[in-house]
Amino acid sequence: MKYIVDNDLHIHSKLSLCSNDPEQTTERILKYAIDNGIKTICLADHFWDETVEGASDWYEKQNFAHISQAKPLPQAEGVRFLFGCETELNRFLTLGVSKERFDEFDFIVIPTTHFHMRGYTIYEEDAASLQGRVKAWYEHFEAVLNMDLPFHKVGIAHLVCSLMSPKEGYVDMLKLLDESEMTRLFTKAAKLGVGIELNKSDMSFTDENAELVLRPFKIAKACGCKFYCGSDAHHPAGLDSAKAVFERAVDLLGLTEDDKFVIA
Repeated sequence: MKYIVDNDLHIHSKLSLCSNDPEQTTERILKYAIDNGIKTICLADHFWDETVEGASDWYEKQNFAHISQAKPLPQAEGVRFLFGCETELNRFLTLGVSKERFDEFDFIVIPTTHFHMRGYTIYEEDAASLQGRVKAWYEHFEAVLNMDLPFHKVGIAHLVCSLMSPKEGYVDMLKLLDESEMTRLFTKAAKLGVGIELNKSDMSFTDENAELVLRPFKIAKACGCKFYCGSDAHHPAGLDSAKAVFERAVDLLGLTEDDKFVIA
């Protein structure tokens, strides 16, 4: 059976400082789910645990007290509204959520490609070349897989995010990703049961770049990985256009219900 687009597990509210949009309320997010037949949604505001050293000035403001202002989440019949977060992995491969916080979240989104934060998420020497950025891509992904995490409720966000490289080098970086290395990492990810995100921005590619963008996901599928949808919406417009993008990605990847990541 074809993969049914009935989930969006990476949504930001106005509490994320990169949103700060008064219209991006939890009520508006719930309406998006109702209007689009989305049965499971997850709030994933940016978060760095105040008990973990290594927060940037920007992340330090987004502690647990800050993101918890969204609770209690509004509810509607037929919609499961989860409380999660998008944490961060800095250049030292420190994760911004402590073990003591795991039970506070229904889902934890971990980005491994936020390389636009030069000097914070990636060493300057790695950021200086595409080869260095590719090395960091492997290292960040594997670092997460080597952690003691509740992988049944962990998702790897936007693996081909355009932020992983300056605009002019994005396509070239995708070309440099090694198939055998990706196969090794995705095989490990599949065994652990971590979710792989179909991010709206990543999936909004041109036909010209389709094969390059989809290549990691095809490898992940062949390795047995499971996939979830993530609009990564920071504003209402990002919600409204999400489902069509997900449907296109599902069709191009040939995903079925057996390929779906489900939070128990």
